[in-house]
Amino acid sequence: MLNPGEPKFRRRKADRPGEIVRAAMDVFAEKGFAAAKLDEIAARAGVSKGALYLYFETKEDLFRAVVGQVVAPNIAQVKALAAAHPGPFSDLVRSLVGHVVGVVQATSIGGVVKMVIGEARNFPELARVWHDDLVSQALGALAAAVEAAQARGEVKPGDPRAYALQLISPLLVGVIWRETFVPIGAAPFDLPALMRQHLDTVLTGMLAEGALP
Repeated sequence: MLNPGEPKFRRRKADRPGEIVRAAMDVFAEKGFAAAKLDEIAARAGVSKGALYLYFETKEDLFRAVVGQVVAPNIAQVKALAAAHPGPFSDLVRSLVGHVVGVVQATSIGGVVKMVIGEARNFPELARVWHDDLVSQALGALAAAVEAAQARGEVKPGDPRAYALQLISPLLVGVIWRETFVPIGAAPFDLPALMRQHLDTVLTGMLAEGALP
């Protein structure tokens, strides 16, 4: 209950930046960066355009907020899972990939990925932020896990960063397929099933003899 004299809409105002960021993510995913309009983002968030400007001056500011507030926390979870996992490397990889697949299915991040890829030439700062704050962090965490598994004798010799890319790249292809071709009638892929099958295949080649598949 509000105290006497406390502004009635204080809680609502505190929620506004997060609502604006979530609305921006959805509009970016649907329209792309160039076509996204601040008016539409404000309308989706249920605020006036003037209220939006109280928190974000430009679309670039909104994109950075989407990366930092919506997507980056999931990368932090991936890094924490990788650092804390005590068991076999194969179990860790399945857990990490399962987490990422869940995020892809539960959010509009796939549309944002497509946007970054499609508009990187005209808006290179988008690609730079996406790479520096997300891609390099996730790939680095997975490569570090590969390197640690190699030191334990679980994974065959090879470039850890290349192994990391091999492990995750079919998910990116599946997301691009979903965002680009499914809307025009192509049959979708079941992303969880795709990644389970992929890991069953690729881990067989990566793991050293005697390591748990």
